[in-house]
Amino acid sequence: MNKRNALRLMAAGAGWVGVSAALGLGLSACSETRQSFNAVDITGADYAKDFSLKDADGKVRTLADFKGKVVVLFFGYAQCPDVCPTTMTEMAQVKQQLGKDGDKLQVLFITVDPARDTAEVLKAYMGAFDPSFVALIPTADQLAAVAKDYKVYYKKVDGKTPTSYSMDHSAASYVYDTQGRLRLYARYGAGVAPMVSDLKTLLAS
Repeated sequence: MNKRNALRLMAAGAGWVGVSAALGLGLSACSETRQSFNAVDITGADYAKDFSLKDADGKVRTLADFKGKVVVLFFGYAQCPDVCPTTMTEMAQVKQQLGKDGDKLQVLFITVDPARDTAEVLKAYMGAFDPSFVALIPTADQLAAVAKDYKVYYKKVDGKTPTSYSMDHSAASYVYDTQGRLRLYARYGAGVAPMVSDLKTLLAS
């Protein structure tokens, strides 16, 4: 083999190595695993991005107020017989099981029954589960707007008296990361352990 042919083979070999390396990098990038969650991963969704509502102390709140914490947001009402107290109880347990990271969790509760859920009612209601939980009280117009933005269903169901009505409503929770980005849709009834696992993943990222 003459010198010229030898150089051509070496160049060809170097080119193949370069292509192989590039392919290897490409395959490596494609094989990077996304974070795995128990709840539905809705990262990048174009809805439920923020709100501007008063809390039980009359202070206007937005997601920016809770930057640095993972936020779990739930729609409900104080006279709810089962779904709401179950969810709030579970979230209190989640906070306990997070241990030292429990302070990095913020639970928000937006009432779908602002007519009956006064500031006093909701302060007592949140306090029954965890005093750090924050209730948000929209006006009727604000509720309609935020429910539409969050794709939340709610409907008044008449009772035997004008004040004994109930509220049908969506029962899932929205989860935001520490930068205020919408990440997860957690269905009702999933349990404490899966939520703890998901929140630990978000806190570690």
